[in-house]
Amino acid sequence: MKQHLTKALTEYGMVFVLLVLCAYFSVVTNTEQSPTGAAAAKEVVASIAGLGDAPRVIIAASDQPADAEFASAVEHDLAAAGAEVVAVVIGAPSDARDVLVKAAASGRGIDAIACTDATGAWLVFSALEVDFPGLGAPRVITAKPYRWPNFLKSENLLNIANQIAVIAIIAIGMTMVIITAGIDLSVGSLIAFSAVLAARFIRDYAGGVEATPLGMTLACLGAIVTCGFIGAFSGAMITRFRIPPFIVTLAMMLVGSGLAYILAKGQSIYQIPDSFVWLGREADFFGVPNAVVLMIILYAIAHIVMTRMKLGRYIYAVGGNIEAARLSGVPVKRVLMLVYIASAVLAGLGGVVMASQLKSGSATYGNMYELYVIAAVVVGGTSLSGGEGKMLGTLVGAFTIAVIQNGMNLTNVESYTQKVVLGLVILGAVLLDKIRHRR
Repeated sequence: MKQHLTKALTEYGMVFVLLVLCAYFSVVTNTEQSPTGAAAAKEVVASIAGLGDAPRVIIAASDQPADAEFASAVEHDLAAAGAEVVAVVIGAPSDARDVLVKAAASGRGIDAIACTDATGAWLVFSALEVDFPGLGAPRVITAKPYRWPNFLKSENLLNIANQIAVIAIIAIGMTMVIITAGIDLSVGSLIAFSAVLAARFIRDYAGGVEATPLGMTLACLGAIVTCGFIGAFSGAMITRFRIPPFIVTLAMMLVGSGLAYILAKGQSIYQIPDSFVWLGREADFFGVPNAVVLMIILYAIAHIVMTRMKLGRYIYAVGGNIEAARLSGVPVKRVLMLVYIASAVLAGLGGVVMASQLKSGSATYGNMYELYVIAAVVVGGTSLSGGEGKMLGTLVGAFTIAVIQNGMNLTNVESYTQKVVLGLVILGAVLLDKIRHRR
């Protein structure tokens, strides 16, 4: 029993930690919520329906998208129910006052005013019988509040996934590198380099704001392939000249950052089409952001490579014992070249995704991302000693870090304290790894 429990904690410990964190932040962010949009409209229409036959109603909403959706849904449903919609106010309290004055002057009473949670609190509706006696005694009707965790709101969960997409994508390559007992410190700079290069290709060669989808695709592929060549250079330095990966990738981190600043000339490149945000911001698959869909596809491919293909076995063999792998016929140098190329290519792809999210390219992108990527890999259970790690564990590690950051933001923890917490989480993950190996 003890052996099974130890094995379960070893393999699924971080999943358990992630679930505990989600449960904790769900509890501490459980607050009173107000329905919005169509959900609020349905509840308000049901309340108005109980006022009698053909009630006269004024609808009041702000100019926010959700409130406009509320007003449209209420107007449609009330008309279908036989109610008389006297006026629809979408704007500010002054607009509502003008409508109330006209309604009172008509000499016909109003039965209800359908409001969102925000417009229901407008002072213009606080003393209707006194300020507008011609209206009669209308009721201000809003949707009833309910309690729900801010953390578990669908938009917040999708936001977590979208924000972690870049780090998670790059962490795939970093996992391969660390399994071979290496390290790649250049990925953060390659994010900036790729973003700047893609944006500059679009601006200078693909037509700028008039660029076609094909032109933007070729520009992004050019940036990603260029990053791949940088990864190949790093791999060559490591395999041919036996320079430690830490030194090589540290040097390439400085080179990548310098090239990004040179190409961007210290400024952001933003002369790109609005459609460029398709990959980073839009959601074409059942409301799931496209960047998250790309992340899931890449993790599925990486999982197959590492668990079902010969390359994956070679990567684990090199990290477990490089000399034994060489004597067993594993092409060690080729494997190391491939993992550093993969890491650089995925960093380039991450830079393209970030450029799409922010609709620009800047040399400041990716700052400190190499540390967050390494943290996601280590927290996910990959050993810094090499030879051990799983892609799904890395994905869990990335989401663990994202959940911690998001939860602390929702609970108003200051940014400096967040860094302390994340540092302790990383240290704890490495410490647990060492304890496990000693046992």
